[in-house]
Amino acid sequence: MIKKKKFLLSAVTLCLTVIDALAQGNGTAGITDATSMVTSYFDPATKLIYAIGAVVGLIGGVKVYSKFSSGDPDTSKTAASWFGAIVSATILRSFFL
Repeated sequence: MIKKKKFLLSAVTLCLTVIDALAQGNGTAGITDATSMVTSYFDPATKLIYAIGAVVGLIGGVKVYSKFSSGDPDTSKTAASWFGAIVSATILRSFFL
């Protein structure tokens, strides 16, 4: 009786192990799903970065104008950072898509 129970338990364990091993794929479906999820979030994230860049760009434009009006020699560095705020989302989008 005990041998039958051990044999049945071993057979069930073996079947479950084989089924579990066969259920494992090569991961392509999971990678495809993850890629589609990330790309579906990319457009809203890009729009958010554009909005943040617009606000930073407006603030930077005011800083550049005030430095240029006052004759500050550091205007070019401020203008470069202002330009970087404007094109950051475009560069990000072209790099990842």
